[in-house]
Amino acid sequence: MAAMAVNDTNFDSVVLQSDVPVLVDFWATWCGPCKMLSPIVAEIASEAEGFKVCSLDVDECGEIAAKYNVNSIPTLIVFKGGEEVARRVGFIQKPQILSMIQSV
Repeated sequence: MAAMAVNDTNFDSVVLQSDVPVLVDFWATWCGPCKMLSPIVAEIASEAEGFKVCSLDVDECGEIAAKYNVNSIPTLIVFKGGEEVARRVGFIQKPQILSMIQSV
């Protein structure tokens, strides 16, 4: 199962109002490292228990990316209770991503 796509219309309800932590992958179609990270994020999404995994295309949702100061991609942000609680920028491996989620 792929990560759930979020955008300007559903970001607040899916991510900020979630009752479980949410990992959001900020990416773009032209980004090489994003393409490398995508299958890892999809794998984590398919195994997710107790948290959600979402993806946000920064070219389509520039205002949200700007609001969270996403200046480089890929950027992974974990939200809990509507607040950012963890962030990593650049390509990272599955164990580091899982560690981000488990630390919240």
